Amino acid sequence: MAGGTGSTGSTRAPGELVGLLVADVLLQRPKTLPAGATVAQARAAFDDDHVHMLLLVEADERLAGTLVRDDLADAAAGAALAHASLQERTLSASLSAEEARQVLVAAGQRRRAVVDTDGRLVGLLCLKRRLTGFCSDRDVASRAAERGERPCAPATVQNSGHSG
Repeated sequence: MAGGTGSTGSTRAPGELVGLLVADVLLQRPKTLPAGATVAQARAAFDDDHVHMLLLVEADERLAGTLVRDDLADAAAGAALAHASLQERTLSASLSAEEARQVLVAAGQRRRAVVDTDGRLVGLLCLKRRLTGFCSDRDVASRAAERGERPCAPATVQNSGHSG
């Protein structure tokens, strides 16, 4: 994914977010599903308790939609994209990190996809449970290693349906 300096360090508290942009604290290598993924593939991805938002991406890296579990509550089959949304689920990489934290807290959300001005996926912003800092690529890799999984590689999972 292009854009941003990314986050490889530890979580930052709000005071430490001053002067940082979303690009500085996002997950650079979120797992994605192709935009053509099925409801069955999305449901399979959500079988992993660590998956909270699925990012559906076109071949040119444009974000086509996002899914959370509730989006599929009544979905029987077919294209997952038909149940996806971008509204109130994306942020710009150029937004200040603290402002993004406040937006997420006010919306009762902990994740938003980060896109560039052309709608291409840059990464995923993941607010920690305590709502004071963001998950880092290092945090995600460490948790995956503890579970004996490969962290976010490859970035796009075609049929096994795994996303951050």
